[in-house]
Amino acid sequence: MSEVELTTLRPRPLPRPSLSLPRLWRHTGVRRIVILALLALIWQAAALWQNNPLLFPTFTDTVKAFIEATTSEGMLWSALASLTVLLKGYAIAIALALALVSGAVAIPFLRDVLQTLTSMFNPLPAIALLPLAMMWLGLGEPALLLVLVHAVLWPFALATLSGFEQVPETQRLVGRNYGLRGPAYVVHILLPAALPSILSGLKISWAFAWRTLIAAELVFGVSSSQGGLGWFIYRNRNELLTDRVFAGLATVILIGLVVEMVVFRFIERRTVVRWGVQH
Repeated sequence: MSEVELTTLRPRPLPRPSLSLPRLWRHTGVRRIVILALLALIWQAAALWQNNPLLFPTFTDTVKAFIEATTSEGMLWSALASLTVLLKGYAIAIALALALVSGAVAIPFLRDVLQTLTSMFNPLPAIALLPLAMMWLGLGEPALLLVLVHAVLWPFALATLSGFEQVPETQRLVGRNYGLRGPAYVVHILLPAALPSILSGLKISWAFAWRTLIAAELVFGVSSSQGGLGWFIYRNRNELLTDRVFAGLATVILIGLVVEMVVFRFIERRTVVRWGVQH
């Protein structure tokens, strides 16, 4: 018999995934970046056609104003001051809403009370309470907190209550069979099952609170000694610095995009998407 030489078998390296255009286009982030780039081009072209920087500055001028306002005008500190107040009011409203909804789930009369209050106050614009807040609490942070709590409380309570009411009866029976009652029943059964509706309410409430805060700060700052991002916009508008006004508005939009696309998307991926509840 002839001897057969055996060659050493070496594993072939796996082919690297190619970064083709169709593969890149399937990413949501890439598509959104392209959309933002197209909007910037349209902005630049419209501003050049208008040719009136006092009324409509170009995109490049706005970027320059944004850099100058960030480095020398303290716009980032104004945005941080606004976000600090927003998070305070947001947290207070979320805690109140969860307490009200938990009571409404347990007691039918409290459910009627919550639904009646939601029907009354949810259509009322939060900024409409600003004159009363200024009369009651003065030109300071407590007045802004009152307006923010109103902006967040009712839409979030409505979304959370709707989510609780849509929990399947099978899951409710499982919780009762395990002897869960009161807060434990809400935490272990209702909250996980209603989480998609709760997250939707959180996003809607965030948008309401953010635009309400900016509108309120256009009247007065975060406090009597420090102005927020809305006050920064209003002050530059009075000085006819339109490029900085647009830079402030762009900052409002960027913060909203970051919260929507990064923060809430991260929470959704770690919860409802991971659990298979939402795609």
